[in-house]
Amino acid sequence: MTVKYYAILTNQGAARLANATMLGSKLNLTQMAVGDANGVLPTPDPAQTKLINQKRIAPLNLLSVDPNNQSQIIAEQIIPENEGGFWIREIGLYDEEGVLIAVANCPETYKPQLQEGSGRTQTIRMILVVTNTEAITLKIDPSVVLATRKYVDDEVLELRLYVDEQMRNHIAAQDPHTQYAQKHNPTFTGEPKAPTPAAGNNTTRIATTAFVQAAITALINGAPATLDTLKEIAAAINNDPKFSTTINNALAGKQPLDNTLTHLSGKDVAGLLTYLGIGETGKYDILPASRGGTGASTIAGALINFGLSDLVTAGLVQVESGTDFITAKIPFLSGGSKRFLMIHAIKATMPANNNGYNLTVTFPTAYDNAPIPILGSTVGLTSTTGGTTESMNISSVTKSGCIISSVWQTWSEGPVYLLTIGGVAA
Repeated sequence: MTVKYYAILTNQGAARLANATMLGSKLNLTQMAVGDANGVLPTPDPAQTKLINQKRIAPLNLLSVDPNNQSQIIAEQIIPENEGGFWIREIGLYDEEGVLIAVANCPETYKPQLQEGSGRTQTIRMILVVTNTEAITLKIDPSVVLATRKYVDDEVLELRLYVDEQMRNHIAAQDPHTQYAQKHNPTFTGEPKAPTPAAGNNTTRIATTAFVQAAITALINGAPATLDTLKEIAAAINNDPKFSTTINNALAGKQPLDNTLTHLSGKDVAGLLTYLGIGETGKYDILPASRGGTGASTIAGALINFGLSDLVTAGLVQVESGTDFITAKIPFLSGGSKRFLMIHAIKATMPANNNGYNLTVTFPTAYDNAPIPILGSTVGLTSTTGGTTESMNISSVTKSGCIISSVWQTWSEGPVYLLTIGGVAA
């Protein structure tokens, strides 16, 4: 089917667009005109310099590159409802110098006026294919051009995206309002003011200088007259904040003063003992019981006189030691007889052997009865096969010795430590 409706560049329009493209300048499209072509559908002619029968010319409302085809530009004009009364069959596009750049025909449409009983806003759109869309710009007077709904929606969307981004950046900023003090740890400058709390307020409200001054005045007015000399008292004690401690330290080395001790510094030891009523004490090497002593000339005698004769009878702790043992004998009395609590700490050597080896241990001194083995240690043994220490069994305990059985894997030679406790007669 033959194309019936189309738009073309005029000869002047093609020349101006080519020149703008070559020079890198802009072709500014400013106005669109419509006409009725004298009642006959016209055929666009590139030689045209004006419309056949122009009815209206006004500034463009929109000029943009088609987002779906980058080689097409879309020019739009809105005819308001208060204009009309003519048919539209031809469209012309003019630049800022009034030169017809493009011309087009369109399906016949009638634009009524309001007084005809029908009114509408009509959008006239021309789509023009060019080789270089960057060389064409829209130049309009925004004060007299009516915007299309799509244009407004697009601009509002763009503005909203911009505002949203600015708000996000604003909220994310650490201190977006540098002219205001922050809520957390604010630093005030100038002369900030705050409400003054009522007198006696003890909440966390800000204490203004007026509140503090009122509190100080109330304290001064309520102070007794005896505090008027507070400054003199402070000066008298050399402004010492720890005066009471200083006085107590100074008095710590002093003695009570009475008539007898007035000349105490002149007395010798004998005189001091006489004053204390124990002057006879200095005459005795051994203090008799009548003077508060024991009357004994030896430590043992003193213990007996104090009723601690068991300590004298039992005797002192005895300790014996050898290469692989230490024996401690602790004396005590049992039923009037002296005995020892004997403790053996023995180091025995375990030869390298397999699990279950029995090592016989003989006590350095035999007990009266079989002792209690209270500790067995294998610290120091070294594994020859990478095994781990598990335990040690002590069995066949007699008054003269015991048997240590190994419960582990093959070990190299190492020490075994044993601690036994039991009784023995003195």
